[in-house]
Amino acid sequence: MTNQLDQIFFALADPTRRAVVERLSQGAAPVSELHAPHDMALPTFLRHLKVLEDSGLTHSEKTGRVRTVSIKPDQLGTLENWLKEQRSTWEQRLDRLALLAAQLERTKT
Repeated sequence: MTNQLDQIFFALADPTRRAVVERLSQGAAPVSELHAPHDMALPTFLRHLKVLEDSGLTHSEKTGRVRTVSIKPDQLGTLENWLKEQRSTWEQRLDRLALLAAQLERTKT
């Protein structure tokens, strides 16, 4: 799972790829539509799409001459679960720290 998370975080580390994921959250789109708002050459943009697909965040299908990209929500679930675990861990640590601070404050008086 660690390697999978590494790939997902690497894919989402780039603003262009995050923008693509955000757009795909509205539904599948052809590559030409995804590329349009980005000021870069198509081959460069296609490399971004490859990173997203290699990470498992997206899937593409070719019908005729049109390649359509869609999001794979199960991979986002993997990321969400990891983030929830981290949040829970840190909330517990902060709760213990607050308890310790309150105990120290009571012993000062």
